[in-house]
Amino acid sequence: MTLDRTHLRTEINDLYRRHHEDLGDAGTHRMLDEARRWDLSEVLRGGGVVTFAHVNVEDCGLHVAAAVNGALDAGAETLLAISVLHAFTEEMELARRDVSSGGSPSSHPMWGIQGPGLAFRDEWQGDHAMRSLRHFWEAETRRRGIKGRRLVERYPFLAGGKPDALPNLDETVALARNAVIVATGDQFHHGIAYGTPGNEAYDLGPKGLAAARKSMEKGIALVEAADYWGYDQHCVSAKSDDRDAAQLYRFLTGPVDGTLLDIGVSDATDLYRQPAPTWAAGGFIQFEKIA
Repeated sequence: MTLDRTHLRTEINDLYRRHHEDLGDAGTHRMLDEARRWDLSEVLRGGGVVTFAHVNVEDCGLHVAAAVNGALDAGAETLLAISVLHAFTEEMELARRDVSSGGSPSSHPMWGIQGPGLAFRDEWQGDHAMRSLRHFWEAETRRRGIKGRRLVERYPFLAGGKPDALPNLDETVALARNAVIVATGDQFHHGIAYGTPGNEAYDLGPKGLAAARKSMEKGIALVEAADYWGYDQHCVSAKSDDRDAAQLYRFLTGPVDGTLLDIGVSDATDLYRQPAPTWAAGGFIQFEKIA
């Protein structure tokens, strides 16, 4: 399958916009209220991290909303949101493959951390991964009448097992000192559109979800161990988009203990116009900081 990455980026962003518009204020507030089944404020206040998927909002919106509630309840003035940066150009995709095959990150001009306020590249502006976080953050700060809190997004790319070498790292480290941290990643992409052979592809059902959970739990263990290169290679086999974001937040937080709370999963058959099964899943994970 020849993938038109620019067209795909446009379609995904349009899809997210429609989903958020369909929710409206009432649906958004309902999700934020339902998400109070999880209280993540102590994990975040204690220097940990909460991660959530960026699949369809109806499938992971509760997790995103719970992260927003937790961040606001934790009381920090800054929410540092660490995002995957999708390879929506051929150049980015080839760079990602090269680095995960042992190539040098520094040989690629997009190596580093992007985000608003940084004078370094702008691929992050077309990415969809943080759209739902922005949506719920804006809705809940407005509903609570909260002013003065800020959401700062950072997008690492090509960590390559060495997050400590990423350009713009010092600025992100300084932000993290007085912030709570959340992150997003879809750690399991599976099926025909993602290159899984048909005879090896699981339907979106119990066996498929069990495989996704097993893969995510393996990834959590690698993050806990700060095995950055091992996590990079795990992401290649799991078809995870999370390789850079996880390396960065683990470097920022230090030792952590991870728990997979839930999974957000969406069928992507229509999006890719490919046969089923084609689906993606992301973990709702809390990483508690170990003193």
